[in-house]
Amino acid sequence: MNYKTLLFDLDGTITDSGPGILNSVQYALKKLALPIPGIEQLYSFIGPPLKDSFMTGYQLDEATANQAVAYYREYYVEKGMYENLVYDGIPELLKEMNEAGLKLYIATSKPEVFAKQILAHFDLAHYFEGIYGASLDNSRSSKGAVIRYAMKEGGIPFAASLMIGDREHDVLGAKENQLDCIGVLYGYGDRIELETAGALYLAETPKMIREFILNK
Repeated sequence: MNYKTLLFDLDGTITDSGPGILNSVQYALKKLALPIPGIEQLYSFIGPPLKDSFMTGYQLDEATANQAVAYYREYYVEKGMYENLVYDGIPELLKEMNEAGLKLYIATSKPEVFAKQILAHFDLAHYFEGIYGASLDNSRSSKGAVIRYAMKEGGIPFAASLMIGDREHDVLGAKENQLDCIGVLYGYGDRIELETAGALYLAETPKMIREFILNK
């Protein structure tokens, strides 16, 4: 397949956002006087819609989950969003994809306003034709819904478009929109999760994404 358009997830694909997300989750749990498990048990919060993670992980009702999200954002806006690192090889990958004539977009379950700030902070925003994410009111939160929104708002053709992400939600959201998806193994998903979801290809490094897309 000769792909012309690439949609990238953000957390776990472009940046290693784990420290900021996990610190924000711990802050929210502490404010709600809920037990705080070990770090590895909190990895499930990286990638999926935040409200869903609070509801499923802690059996919270919707009102309490909304409060958890509000507490999360107290920390995240002040500190958490910048407790974050760009993965090695990502700037080079994005630059080469641009030079090859591909159009790049972000499609993330992170609120769009935060995604734009993070990419600007790391001087990566200029590589993307558009940055699309979830809404702050949770009316648009699933990866499938975000991808549909990105495709519509960006006028992105479905033919020759490819999603790239690190979690099953990226793969399933892409399939929901009849797109192929590369699963990356350097983020927070694992091989079994991504293979089970139906990823077209698994990339262990950003370099492997380049090799798959450009066939070199």
